[in-house]
Amino acid sequence: MSRLLIVEADGGSRGNPGPAAYGALVRDGETGRILAEVAETIGEATNNVAEYRGMLAGLQCAQGIDPGARVEARLDSKLIVEQMSGRWAIRNAALRELALAARRIPLEVTYTWVPRERNTAADRLVNEALDAQAHGERIRIDRRIGSGLPDADDVVGEAREQRAEEVRQEHRPHRLVGWAQDLGTPTTMLLGRHGATEYSLDKRFSGAGGFDAPLAAVGLRQAEALGREIAARGGVDAIVASPLLRTLQTAERVAHHTGASIDVDAGIIECGFGEWDGHTFAEVSATWPIELAAWLSSTDVAPPGGESFAECRDRVDRARRGILQRHGGQRIAVISHVSPIKLLTGICVDAPLTSLYRMELTPCSLTTIAWFPDGNSSLFGFAESAHLRDVDAGFGV
Repeated sequence: MSRLLIVEADGGSRGNPGPAAYGALVRDGETGRILAEVAETIGEATNNVAEYRGMLAGLQCAQGIDPGARVEARLDSKLIVEQMSGRWAIRNAALRELALAARRIPLEVTYTWVPRERNTAADRLVNEALDAQAHGERIRIDRRIGSGLPDADDVVGEAREQRAEEVRQEHRPHRLVGWAQDLGTPTTMLLGRHGATEYSLDKRFSGAGGFDAPLAAVGLRQAEALGREIAARGGVDAIVASPLLRTLQTAERVAHHTGASIDVDAGIIECGFGEWDGHTFAEVSATWPIELAAWLSSTDVAPPGGESFAECRDRVDRARRGILQRHGGQRIAVISHVSPIKLLTGICVDAPLTSLYRMELTPCSLTTIAWFPDGNSSLFGFAESAHLRDVDAGFGV
């Protein structure tokens, strides 16, 4: 059997479009050792273009290492995975050209979606290049076989950096918003839950990894109302959406009314409910009574095959920091799900994780949070739904 190589790739744009870069690495499929790393600044581009460039560079790098190898490309862009796997059409001309270039590489490639937190090595390369570009440098990183890259040190370094950020947040000075003279330009998030699906109307668990439900007819009307409301509030500079179909459909209506582009971010996908996906609470209670009781008693417990709320919060908070880095000082619509929006609200007001049990969000409701440069935050509105008064709104998990 031919050798297996793992390609991990990512891309990013600070502005979307804005200063952009990609990063990719190749691992040995058996040992997991990094064989090569590449990264490059590419000037002004969108996130999607940068991510495609990263995927293409990773495949080219893998071909240079072993032209006869099988390749698994692990990406946190559901858009690229679905398009390169042939399940989604590629309507954007620039992306179509990059996809064709990738398909011309004579390799046997399979594409796998991974959560953003499992793509940190490629993300690190992207940010290394973007940071250099922010200081007026245009760079290309090309570290090849035999470089002896310190995989374990990378992991330890990342853990230290994350802990340092947590300490900074714990000790940041609190301020009374509205009284302080200047808190700097905030990044304002208009957090919209997606429109209703048949699952949400039936109050069924519907998370990451389960059936990718489309919007129901009422959900489409709700999405239209949400798009009009965001436009009426002055619009947004950009839209960040979860990669699931229901959030993308909702984001498309917001984009239609505001003219903003859509940046897909897997970090704000719904919590994973594992084996409970598609079931009602009553069905879960009947089939998994012990597991359900444990899940309800602790935010550290995950459904069978799923994700705990504690794990989900960590993922969502990492995504939040990434969004703030890419869209600092901007006004953005974030189209997500019940759990991530509740978790972001809790992070904003320093509420305990269990506070999510005491929040309710209707489909296409709107929550507004301002994140300030000094680490402070302010909740300006929660679960607003007056714009849905003429729509037959439903509630759901």
